[in-house]
Amino acid sequence: MLSGLIVAAIVVVLDQLSKFWVLNYVLATYPYIKIASFFNVVNAWNTGVSFSMFSSNGSWGTIILCVMALAIVAMLLWWLKKEKTLLMQIALGLVIGGAIGNVIDRIRLGAVFDFLDFHAAGYHWPAFNLADSAICIGALLIFVRSLFQDKKGEKK
Repeated sequence: MLSGLIVAAIVVVLDQLSKFWVLNYVLATYPYIKIASFFNVVNAWNTGVSFSMFSSNGSWGTIILCVMALAIVAMLLWWLKKEKTLLMQIALGLVIGGAIGNVIDRIRLGAVFDFLDFHAAGYHWPAFNLADSAICIGALLIFVRSLFQDKKGEKK
């Protein structure tokens, strides 16, 4: 369990530091910075969930999203407490840390600050942040692990 909690704490700290640095220093004078032909650093605010879904519900939406995220974190912590494998502890820690990082933004700033903006060949991915990345990587690890595990929790 400790490994997952350490990963979660590292994700929260790195997420909040990166958001603070980008918002207050990198984008202090420019609304966006073109880094490469496929990557920009932007100033985007997400009041909804993934990719701004459900963003039209005002302050009640923020409260509901925070409560839902914290309920999910509580369930993941329960799972983490029972988890014995290091890979799953790390994966759960990534998801927990990412969720907490975005909840901190909602409480502190009223929205989640997203700044990583990738695009290529006419496709444009919605802006995201380090917390979102941690959630996606953790979820992917959980999914991949589930592919190689039978119903009893043993490797196939």
